[in-house]
Amino acid sequence: MDRTADQAPDQAPDQAPDVVLGRTVDRVELGDVSVTRVIEYCGPVGLTPATFFPGIPADAWRGEEAAWLRPDFLDGGTGVVRSAVQTWLLRSEGRNILIDTGVGNHKERPYSPVWAHRDTGYLDRLAAAGVTPQDVDVVVNTHLHVDHVGWNTRLEGRSWVPTFPRAVHLMARDDFDFWNPANGHRSVLGRGNQNVFEDSVAPVREAGQTLLWEGSHRIDANLRLDLAPGHTPGSSVVTLESGGDRALFVGDLLHSPAQVLWPDCNSCFCEDPAGARTTRRRLLGWAADHHALVVPAHFGGHGALEVARTPGAFALKAWAPLSRASGTERREGAAA
Repeated sequence: MDRTADQAPDQAPDQAPDVVLGRTVDRVELGDVSVTRVIEYCGPVGLTPATFFPGIPADAWRGEEAAWLRPDFLDGGTGVVRSAVQTWLLRSEGRNILIDTGVGNHKERPYSPVWAHRDTGYLDRLAAAGVTPQDVDVVVNTHLHVDHVGWNTRLEGRSWVPTFPRAVHLMARDDFDFWNPANGHRSVLGRGNQNVFEDSVAPVREAGQTLLWEGSHRIDANLRLDLAPGHTPGSSVVTLESGGDRALFVGDLLHSPAQVLWPDCNSCFCEDPAGARTTRRRLLGWAADHHALVVPAHFGGHGALEVARTPGAFALKAWAPLSRASGTERREGAAA
């Protein structure tokens, strides 16, 4: 099966566990919107491909067939999946907008030990991108999983308080209701999300800093939120359209570029497998047809990609020009 529409992605030096890819900040300009990557974590996540992606053929992760996935998405030594946890910082119409806030520090995560009691320099990395917590105007949580809402709050004494004191936090009402313990945690996969609502969602709600939206929500003239259910009931995507450039921030629609080749294969964390497959195909199709950059939440390496249609599936057309060194780069070949 063809991995790309043109050529296989370039290879990069292997990474040690728990290291940031190069320097911590990368940026591209899409129309009038600046997009900066701020990485909290990049490394192994302790799951084999067979566990993480049960529908993808085993041979896809072995030998030369998997060379294009190493080292950014597959650990060559242990064979486990590698993933990034990161925030996408958008500067649009004079505002600072964060898409997802990672894992956070000092969180109690009994069923997600890889994310428990972390102590990272995330806020320092955000500052390196030129933004302090007080500078943040909007936080978008694409869904309310453990690794997307953690920095919504920080520990002050014994209390969880909003990290971004001026920001409105945009959350899909469907996800808010789904994960709210008052509604009984209907999730069949939700043990790994234990305590997340209580320490990372409820405090910003109680502070009056949430906006629960339904269906679609216009952030500004360049950015729109839409529901994309499947991974969770209220999963959402952010569409960027500005100056002829387009990008689709897809959250956990994709955890690995292998899912571009096998779009019907979900991660093991998808609440509604059939819904996730439908949403993935629909959005990858839109991205291919509109030459939009696809920006997942968890891709290491170059962080984002363009896709092309193939018979029955999709292929990697090009990686984004996000490198492992800091700097400003404009995406080549943007739609006019």
